[in-house]
Amino acid sequence: MTGRGSGALRIGAALTLAYVVFTLVAGIWGHSLALISESAHNLTDFLALVLSWLAVYLQGKPADQSRTFGYQRAGVLAAFLNVLTLLVLTLFIVVEAIARLHAPGDVHSGWMLIAGIVGVAMNTGIAISLTRHRGDLNLRGAFVHMMGDAVSAALIVAGAIAISITGQTIIDPLLSLVIAGFIIWTSWGVFRETINILLEGAPSGIRPDQVAGELLSLPGVQGVHDLHIWSLGSHAHALSAHIRIANIPPSESDAILRRVRQRLGDRFHIHHTTVQFENQWCDTGECCQIPPNR
Repeated sequence: MTGRGSGALRIGAALTLAYVVFTLVAGIWGHSLALISESAHNLTDFLALVLSWLAVYLQGKPADQSRTFGYQRAGVLAAFLNVLTLLVLTLFIVVEAIARLHAPGDVHSGWMLIAGIVGVAMNTGIAISLTRHRGDLNLRGAFVHMMGDAVSAALIVAGAIAISITGQTIIDPLLSLVIAGFIIWTSWGVFRETINILLEGAPSGIRPDQVAGELLSLPGVQGVHDLHIWSLGSHAHALSAHIRIANIPPSESDAILRRVRQRLGDRFHIHHTTVQFENQWCDTGECCQIPPNR
């Protein structure tokens, strides 16, 4: 996944940068806010693809003494920066569009039409090249960017045709507002998931009470507490827990540990686990805490 995904990101970044220059020139020449907004939008996508490529590279690096979990969070950070810059750009588009609504100017629909057609073809092609890697949060963020650009480019094509038929140049800023709304809608899911990972929240679709229930159903498990579940990256999860068992020799508890790890891996795709066995009643977890030095 990493090698092919990295190649798709490099090619996508080069094509996107060329499109940024093209739409900026076309927007200035054609007096189109929608095209200038599209250029700025694609500039952030160029940066997003570069950051995504860097993140894919870093995620493949092994753990070391200073980064014992490796570099998997690099992809999450890149995805967060991608979406954050896109939301900031959206605010700029809205402000400019409102100003244009009060004072619409001349717009050359021909430039809009050409740029829109090129944008639809390019962004759709890049998005298709990333579809096989959408399980990765960082690459999914890049995919969302490309699909959003393809749709916004299609809106520009429709707007150009409408302006050429009706002569109503106010369509241009209205189109910019539609693009802004679409950007927010397509980015919100990735933004919410990256925030959850950075705050070390429980992974999407995994409920701690459900995990505890599954562990309690295993032979030998008498209680579960001090349970923590979080994500290391977009598809790597970790768990730590205290599990109460009978007062048995360590050699006999090894079978329980194997069952716990197998159930977590098979049922919840959690493969990085830290389990502490105990044989006393400590359901609140208070007896497991080390009191601070006084």
